[in-house]
Amino acid sequence: MKAPLADRIRPQGIEDIVGQKHLLSEGKALRNIIESGEPPNLIFYGPSGIGKTTLASIIALRTNRKFHKLNGTSASTADIKAIVAELDTLAAPNGILLYLDEIQYFNKKQQQTLLDYIERGEITLIASTTENPYFYIHGAILSRCTVFEFKSVEAEDIIPAVERAFRFLEKERNITVEADNEVLLHIARSCGGDVRKAMNSAELCVLSTLPDENGRVHITKEKANELTQKSAMKYDREGDEHYDILSAFQKSMRGSDPNAALHYLARLLEAGDLPSATRRLMVCAAEDVGLAYPMILPIVKAAVDMALMVGLPEARIPLADAVVLVCNSPKSTSAYNAYDAAAADIRAGKSGPIPRTLQNKHFDGEDNQNKGQFYKYPHEYPGHYVKQQYLPDVLKDKVYYQFGDNKNEQAAREYWDKIKK
Repeated sequence: MKAPLADRIRPQGIEDIVGQKHLLSEGKALRNIIESGEPPNLIFYGPSGIGKTTLASIIALRTNRKFHKLNGTSASTADIKAIVAELDTLAAPNGILLYLDEIQYFNKKQQQTLLDYIERGEITLIASTTENPYFYIHGAILSRCTVFEFKSVEAEDIIPAVERAFRFLEKERNITVEADNEVLLHIARSCGGDVRKAMNSAELCVLSTLPDENGRVHITKEKANELTQKSAMKYDREGDEHYDILSAFQKSMRGSDPNAALHYLARLLEAGDLPSATRRLMVCAAEDVGLAYPMILPIVKAAVDMALMVGLPEARIPLADAVVLVCNSPKSTSAYNAYDAAAADIRAGKSGPIPRTLQNKHFDGEDNQNKGQFYKYPHEYPGHYVKQQYLPDVLKDKVYYQFGDNKNEQAAREYWDKIKK
């Protein structure tokens, strides 16, 4: 069985790696570390398909240590012990370089098994993870490693890799591959920054196109589009990408940028994540628009109800309306901030007894020398307002709510200024 193209064409030198210029350009720290031939313990953090495994293999070639590779999804403690057993033998006289892919799937005990050997320098660890290492990797391992963050590769940097894939397939299959720049750019853009995905898409284009009588394979844009329709999606509902998209979605609405908000909405819906999109939309309507346009709450709720009722793909229509409305609405966090200030006092122990006038009592005990509740019913006074103490004594002069500077709240301020005077 033939390995995927991305593995058959894997670069053998740093100069052949696509992207990651912030790490691998001349003079960069990681480049210098690799060229020293004495790599320390390293953790490579970033999306899949962008060169983490390739770089680990290149580092292994530049060191005289025995190279082992494990995957956190399938490796066991027994696999680690088998590697450890090679230490101080002819199989690994200079120690071991262990590449541990997807280290986040190793449990705490498995990670701790490596600790002593890493600390003594008998095993040099190069680990990769698609999740934030500061959340998923045991602190003792993390403190002994240097973390480098890999980034998704730009389409312009992936185009040469796609060209190299076609040239490799030409030699391997003894054919001629013709693909214009439009096809190359489409594949590069459709892979979502994942070089491996671009390689595999290039191979699919060749495999799905029959050569003519001269051995010529002509790749059309229609063929490339057919095979890469959803490949740009990089989305994991439990991973960093999920929370990054949700954060960008809400911050774009809060920042009143409908173009960006619709972009992130589309990323959520194209991945089928309707629940996350609707939850964050409703939160943003209440938190970021709030009292500046109070009617937005029932409007957004109605749009969400409609979206959940009709489902995808039609759900995109009411949700797009609601997202643009939230973006274009005035913003106010006055009520949200006022609640947080009130809650902070509660958590600090500032509460005190409820004033007698507000208690749910209709009689007084014999020990009460000043009988009567003395509650003033506001509707019996002009403007349906009368001044009386509502907060407990310890907080009686506290002000939590400040009127926002939007039209709705300023109108309310003017109204109550007039009534309360």
